[in-house]
Amino acid sequence: MTRGKRIQATELEVRLLREGITEAVHRIQATVCDNRGRILFVAGHPDTGTFVRSALKPFQALAVTNTGTLERYDLTDRDLAIVCSSHHGDIEQARQAFNILWRCDIDPSHLQCPTPPGKRSPLQHGCSGKHAGMLAVCRQRHWPLETYLQRKHPVQQLIISKVGELLGMPGDEFIGARDDCGAPTYYMELSQIATLYAKLASGDNLDMERIVRSMTHHPEFVAWEGHFDTELMRLTQGQLVSKAGAEGVQCVGRVGEGMGLAIKVMDGAKRAKYAIAIHLLTQMGWISPAIAETLAEQFMSLNDFKRLEVSGELMMV
Repeated sequence: MTRGKRIQATELEVRLLREGITEAVHRIQATVCDNRGRILFVAGHPDTGTFVRSALKPFQALAVTNTGTLERYDLTDRDLAIVCSSHHGDIEQARQAFNILWRCDIDPSHLQCPTPPGKRSPLQHGCSGKHAGMLAVCRQRHWPLETYLQRKHPVQQLIISKVGELLGMPGDEFIGARDDCGAPTYYMELSQIATLYAKLASGDNLDMERIVRSMTHHPEFVAWEGHFDTELMRLTQGQLVSKAGAEGVQCVGRVGEGMGLAIKVMDGAKRAKYAIAIHLLTQMGWISPAIAETLAEQFMSLNDFKRLEVSGELMMV
Protein backbone atom coordinates (compact mmCIF):
# COMPACT_ATOMS: atom_id res chain seq x y z
CA MET A 1 0.00 0.00 0.00
CA THR A 2 0.96 3.61 -0.40
CA ARG A 3 3.51 4.56 2.23
CA GLY A 4 6.06 7.32 2.76
CA LYS A 5 5.01 10.87 3.45
CA ARG A 6 1.99 11.31 5.65
CA ILE A 7 -1.07 12.18 3.59
CA GLN A 8 -3.50 14.65 5.07
CA ALA A 9 -6.56 16.38 3.65
CA THR A 10 -9.41 18.36 5.12
CA GLU A 11 -11.99 16.24 6.92
CA LEU A 12 -15.59 16.09 5.79
CA GLU A 13 -18.50 17.34 7.85
CA VAL A 14 -22.14 16.36 8.21
CA ARG A 15 -24.38 18.88 9.97
CA LEU A 16 -27.76 18.13 11.45
CA LEU A 17 -30.01 21.08 10.67
CA ARG A 18 -33.23 21.70 12.57
CA GLU A 19 -35.34 24.05 10.47
CA GLY A 20 -32.11 25.27 8.87
CA ILE A 21 -30.19 25.87 12.12
CA THR A 22 -27.14 23.72 12.92
CA GLU A 23 -27.80 21.49 15.92
CA ALA A 24 -24.97 18.94 15.63
CA VAL A 25 -21.80 18.45 13.61
CA HIS A 26 -20.08 15.15 12.73
CA ARG A 27 -16.49 14.90 11.49
CA ILE A 28 -15.72 12.22 8.90
CA GLN A 29 -12.63 10.74 7.32
CA ALA A 30 -12.68 8.73 4.09
CA THR A 31 -10.22 6.97 1.82
CA VAL A 32 -10.48 5.45 -1.67
CA CYS A 33 -7.92 2.84 -2.75
CA ASP A 34 -7.42 0.59 -5.74
CA ASN A 35 -6.86 -3.15 -5.57
CA ARG A 36 -3.08 -2.65 -5.46
CA GLY A 37 -3.40 -0.66 -2.26
CA ARG A 38 -2.70 2.71 -3.84
CA ILE A 39 -4.52 5.64 -2.25
CA LEU A 40 -6.51 7.49 -4.91
CA PHE A 41 -8.62 9.97 -2.93
CA VAL A 42 -8.66 11.01 0.71
CA ALA A 43 -10.39 13.23 3.23
CA GLY A 44 -8.62 13.40 6.57
CA HIS A 45 -5.89 10.81 7.26
CA PRO A 46 -5.87 7.47 5.35
CA ASP A 47 -3.87 5.91 8.19
CA THR A 48 -6.61 6.66 10.72
CA GLY A 49 -7.28 3.48 12.67
CA THR A 50 -10.64 1.95 13.57
CA PHE A 51 -12.09 -1.44 14.33
CA VAL A 52 -13.51 -2.72 11.07
CA ARG A 53 -16.51 -4.27 12.88
CA SER A 54 -19.15 -5.88 10.63
CA ALA A 55 -17.54 -4.51 7.47
CA LEU A 56 -15.18 -7.48 7.91
CA LYS A 57 -17.95 -10.02 7.23
CA PRO A 58 -17.38 -10.50 3.47
CA PHE A 59 -13.78 -11.42 4.30
CA GLN A 60 -14.75 -13.69 7.18
CA ALA A 61 -16.92 -15.42 4.57
CA LEU A 62 -13.74 -16.38 2.69
CA ALA A 63 -13.34 -19.19 5.22
CA VAL A 64 -16.56 -20.65 3.79
CA THR A 65 -15.65 -20.21 0.13
CA ASN A 66 -11.97 -21.24 0.42
CA THR A 67 -12.48 -24.55 2.22
CA GLY A 68 -15.01 -26.33 0.03
CA THR A 69 -17.69 -25.82 2.68
CA LEU A 70 -20.19 -24.42 0.18
CA GLU A 71 -19.86 -27.47 -2.04
CA ARG A 72 -19.68 -29.99 0.80
CA TYR A 73 -23.03 -28.91 2.24
CA ASP A 74 -24.65 -27.67 -0.99
CA LEU A 75 -24.97 -24.11 0.29
CA THR A 76 -26.37 -21.43 -2.03
CA ASP A 77 -25.76 -17.76 -2.70
CA ARG A 78 -28.60 -16.99 -0.29
CA ASP A 79 -26.68 -18.83 2.43
CA LEU A 80 -23.50 -16.95 1.55
CA ALA A 81 -25.36 -13.62 1.66
CA ILE A 82 -26.58 -14.32 5.19
CA VAL A 83 -23.00 -15.21 6.21
CA CYS A 84 -22.03 -11.66 5.13
CA SER A 85 -25.08 -10.15 6.80
CA SER A 86 -25.90 -7.78 9.61
CA HIS A 87 -29.56 -8.65 9.40
CA HIS A 88 -32.69 -7.56 11.26
CA GLY A 89 -33.59 -10.96 12.67
CA ASP A 90 -36.83 -11.38 10.74
CA ILE A 91 -38.24 -14.86 10.15
CA GLU A 92 -36.84 -15.34 6.65
CA GLN A 93 -33.36 -14.20 7.67
CA ALA A 94 -33.30 -16.39 10.79
CA ARG A 95 -34.47 -19.35 8.69
CA GLN A 96 -31.64 -18.76 6.23
CA ALA A 97 -29.08 -18.88 9.03
CA PHE A 98 -30.77 -22.02 10.37
CA ASN A 99 -30.56 -23.57 6.88
CA ILE A 100 -26.77 -23.46 7.05
CA LEU A 101 -26.73 -25.26 10.39
CA TRP A 102 -29.36 -27.78 9.27
CA ARG A 103 -27.39 -28.72 6.16
CA CYS A 104 -24.26 -29.21 8.30
CA ASP A 105 -26.15 -31.16 10.98
CA ILE A 106 -25.27 -28.62 13.68
CA ASP A 107 -27.71 -27.85 16.46
CA PRO A 108 -28.48 -24.12 16.85
CA SER A 109 -27.45 -24.39 20.50
CA HIS A 110 -23.85 -24.21 19.26
CA LEU A 111 -24.37 -20.59 18.20
CA GLN A 112 -22.51 -18.32 20.62
CA CYS A 113 -23.93 -15.00 19.43
CA PRO A 114 -26.35 -13.62 22.04
CA THR A 115 -30.13 -13.67 21.82
CA PRO A 116 -31.18 -10.05 21.12
CA PRO A 117 -33.47 -8.31 23.61
CA GLY A 118 -37.09 -9.14 22.87
CA LYS A 119 -36.13 -12.08 20.61
CA ARG A 120 -36.40 -15.80 21.24
CA SER A 121 -33.28 -17.25 19.62
CA PRO A 122 -29.65 -16.41 18.75
CA LEU A 123 -30.70 -17.15 15.17
CA GLN A 124 -32.37 -13.72 15.29
CA HIS A 125 -29.09 -11.98 16.14
CA GLY A 126 -27.79 -9.87 13.26
CA CYS A 127 -24.56 -11.89 13.14
CA SER A 128 -26.13 -15.37 13.25
CA GLY A 129 -25.28 -16.00 9.59
CA LYS A 130 -21.61 -15.22 10.18
CA HIS A 131 -21.55 -17.53 13.18
CA ALA A 132 -23.34 -20.27 11.25
CA GLY A 133 -20.74 -19.95 8.50
CA MET A 134 -17.90 -20.31 10.99
CA LEU A 135 -19.53 -23.39 12.49
CA ALA A 136 -20.03 -24.87 9.02
CA VAL A 137 -16.32 -24.53 8.31
CA CYS A 138 -15.54 -26.17 11.65
CA ARG A 139 -17.81 -29.10 10.80
CA GLN A 140 -16.26 -29.49 7.35
CA ARG A 141 -12.70 -29.39 8.76
CA HIS A 142 -13.49 -31.45 11.88
CA TRP A 143 -12.52 -28.57 14.16
CA PRO A 144 -14.01 -28.08 17.65
CA LEU A 145 -17.41 -26.36 17.65
CA GLU A 146 -17.38 -25.28 21.28
CA THR A 147 -14.44 -22.87 21.00
CA TYR A 148 -14.96 -21.44 17.50
CA LEU A 149 -14.91 -17.80 18.72
CA GLN A 150 -11.50 -18.00 20.37
CA ARG A 151 -8.86 -16.08 18.44
CA LYS A 152 -6.49 -19.07 18.47
CA HIS A 153 -9.16 -21.40 17.07
CA PRO A 154 -8.27 -22.69 13.59
CA VAL A 155 -11.28 -21.02 11.94
CA GLN A 156 -10.33 -17.60 13.33
CA GLN A 157 -6.69 -18.15 12.37
CA LEU A 158 -7.82 -19.07 8.87
CA ILE A 159 -9.89 -15.89 8.59
CA ILE A 160 -7.18 -13.48 9.70
CA SER A 161 -4.55 -15.24 7.61
CA LYS A 162 -6.74 -14.71 4.52
CA VAL A 163 -7.15 -11.03 5.40
CA GLY A 164 -3.39 -10.76 5.90
CA GLU A 165 -2.73 -12.34 2.52
CA LEU A 166 -4.96 -9.77 0.84
CA LEU A 167 -3.06 -6.92 2.50
CA GLY A 168 0.39 -8.46 2.14
CA MET A 169 1.17 -8.80 5.84
CA PRO A 170 1.10 -11.52 8.50
CA GLY A 171 -2.32 -11.95 10.07
CA ASP A 172 -0.90 -12.05 13.58
CA GLU A 173 0.21 -8.40 13.24
CA PHE A 174 -3.39 -7.17 13.45
CA ILE A 175 -4.66 -5.92 16.79
CA GLY A 176 -7.82 -7.84 17.64
CA ALA A 177 -10.69 -7.41 20.06
CA ARG A 178 -14.12 -8.93 20.65
CA ASP A 179 -16.98 -7.58 18.57
CA ASP A 180 -20.38 -7.26 20.28
CA CYS A 181 -21.39 -10.70 18.97
CA GLY A 182 -18.33 -12.30 20.57
CA ALA A 183 -16.35 -12.94 17.38
CA PRO A 184 -12.95 -11.32 16.82
CA THR A 185 -12.74 -8.04 14.94
CA TYR A 186 -9.59 -6.14 14.04
CA TYR A 187 -8.12 -2.65 14.21
CA MET A 188 -7.12 -1.42 10.75
CA GLU A 189 -6.20 1.74 8.91
CA LEU A 190 -8.80 3.24 6.59
CA SER A 191 -6.48 2.65 3.64
CA GLN A 192 -6.30 -1.06 4.53
CA ILE A 193 -10.08 -1.34 4.74
CA ALA A 194 -10.50 0.51 1.45
CA THR A 195 -7.95 -1.82 -0.16
CA LEU A 196 -9.87 -4.87 1.06
CA TYR A 197 -13.04 -3.56 -0.59
CA ALA A 198 -11.17 -2.73 -3.78
CA LYS A 199 -9.93 -6.32 -3.91
CA LEU A 200 -13.38 -7.66 -3.06
CA ALA A 201 -14.91 -5.74 -5.96
CA SER A 202 -12.13 -6.28 -8.49
CA GLY A 203 -13.39 -9.54 -9.99
CA ASP A 204 -9.86 -10.99 -9.90
CA ASN A 205 -10.65 -13.71 -7.36
CA LEU A 206 -13.34 -16.34 -7.88
CA ASP A 207 -14.14 -16.71 -4.18
CA MET A 208 -14.58 -12.97 -3.67
CA GLU A 209 -16.49 -12.68 -6.93
CA ARG A 210 -19.00 -15.22 -5.60
CA ILE A 211 -19.27 -13.33 -2.31
CA VAL A 212 -20.00 -10.11 -4.20
CA ARG A 213 -22.57 -11.87 -6.37
CA SER A 214 -24.33 -13.30 -3.33
CA MET A 215 -24.49 -9.88 -1.67
CA THR A 216 -25.63 -7.92 -4.72
CA HIS A 217 -28.15 -10.56 -5.86
CA HIS A 218 -29.63 -10.93 -2.36
CA PRO A 219 -29.29 -7.50 -0.72
CA GLU A 220 -32.36 -8.18 1.42
CA PHE A 221 -30.26 -10.70 3.37
CA VAL A 222 -27.18 -8.48 3.75
CA ALA A 223 -29.22 -6.02 5.82
CA TRP A 224 -32.98 -5.49 5.52
CA GLU A 225 -35.63 -3.54 3.64
CA GLY A 226 -34.98 0.18 4.06
CA HIS A 227 -31.38 -0.22 5.26
CA PHE A 228 -28.68 1.70 3.37
CA ASP A 229 -26.71 -1.36 2.24
CA THR A 230 -29.79 -3.12 0.91
CA GLU A 231 -31.16 -0.06 -0.87
CA LEU A 232 -27.83 0.98 -2.40
CA MET A 233 -27.10 -2.48 -3.82
CA ARG A 234 -30.65 -2.84 -5.07
CA LEU A 235 -30.64 0.54 -6.80
CA THR A 236 -27.21 0.05 -8.41
CA GLN A 237 -28.06 -3.47 -9.64
CA GLY A 238 -24.72 -5.13 -8.99
CA GLN A 239 -22.47 -2.17 -9.71
CA LEU A 240 -21.67 -1.52 -6.05
CA VAL A 241 -21.17 -3.82 -3.07
CA SER A 242 -21.87 -2.18 0.27
CA LYS A 243 -21.37 -3.17 3.90
CA ALA A 244 -21.78 -1.14 7.05
CA GLY A 245 -19.91 -1.57 10.32
CA ALA A 246 -20.82 -0.23 13.74
CA GLU A 247 -19.46 3.01 15.17
CA GLY A 248 -19.54 4.98 11.95
CA VAL A 249 -17.87 2.55 9.53
CA GLN A 250 -19.21 2.27 5.97
CA CYS A 251 -17.53 0.53 3.04
CA VAL A 252 -18.37 0.37 -0.66
CA GLY A 253 -16.62 -1.38 -3.55
CA ARG A 254 -17.08 -0.53 -7.22
CA VAL A 255 -17.62 -3.92 -8.83
CA GLY A 256 -15.37 -4.80 -11.74
CA GLU A 257 -13.18 -1.71 -11.37
CA GLY A 258 -11.09 -2.58 -8.32
CA MET A 259 -11.84 0.52 -6.24
CA GLY A 260 -12.90 0.62 -2.61
CA LEU A 261 -14.21 3.37 -0.33
CA ALA A 262 -13.85 3.27 3.46
CA ILE A 263 -15.63 5.85 5.66
CA LYS A 264 -15.22 6.52 9.37
CA VAL A 265 -17.47 8.91 11.27
CA MET A 266 -15.31 9.92 14.19
CA ASP A 267 -18.13 10.07 16.75
CA GLY A 268 -19.68 6.84 15.44
CA ALA A 269 -22.97 8.39 14.25
CA LYS A 270 -24.88 6.09 11.92
CA ARG A 271 -26.89 8.89 10.30
CA ALA A 272 -23.73 10.72 9.24
CA LYS A 273 -22.09 7.79 7.45
CA TYR A 274 -25.04 7.29 5.13
CA ALA A 275 -25.20 10.99 4.30
CA ILE A 276 -21.47 11.15 3.55
CA ALA A 277 -21.59 7.95 1.50
CA ILE A 278 -24.29 9.42 -0.74
CA HIS A 279 -22.24 12.62 -1.09
CA LEU A 280 -18.99 10.83 -1.99
CA LEU A 281 -20.55 8.23 -4.29
CA THR A 282 -22.17 11.08 -6.20
CA GLN A 283 -18.93 13.06 -6.31
CA MET A 284 -17.02 10.09 -7.76
CA GLY A 285 -19.76 9.24 -10.25
CA TRP A 286 -20.42 5.84 -8.70
CA ILE A 287 -24.15 6.58 -8.49
CA SER A 288 -26.36 8.63 -10.77
CA PRO A 289 -28.07 11.85 -9.67
CA ALA A 290 -31.40 10.00 -9.73
CA ILE A 291 -30.13 7.30 -7.36
CA ALA A 292 -28.52 9.94 -5.15
CA GLU A 293 -31.83 11.78 -4.92
CA THR A 294 -33.71 8.59 -4.03
CA LEU A 295 -31.21 7.75 -1.28
CA ALA A 296 -31.12 11.32 0.01
CA GLU A 297 -34.89 11.35 0.44
CA GLN A 298 -34.59 8.34 2.73
CA PHE A 299 -31.31 8.97 4.57
CA MET A 300 -30.78 12.75 4.59
CA SER A 301 -34.28 14.19 5.04
CA LEU A 302 -34.96 12.85 8.52
CA ASN A 303 -38.40 14.41 9.04
CA ASP A 304 -40.28 17.64 8.35
CA PHE A 305 -38.00 19.57 10.72
CA LYS A 306 -34.59 17.91 10.40
CA ARG A 307 -32.23 17.23 7.56
CA LEU A 308 -28.55 16.44 7.05
CA GLU A 309 -26.17 18.64 5.08
CA VAL A 310 -22.71 17.59 3.91
CA SER A 311 -19.66 19.76 3.26
CA GLY A 312 -16.21 18.88 1.93
CA GLU A 313 -14.72 16.93 -0.94
CA LEU A 314 -12.25 14.12 -1.44
CA MET A 315 -8.73 15.19 -2.41
CA MET A 316 -7.01 13.38 -5.25
CA VAL A 317 -3.63 11.97 -4.18
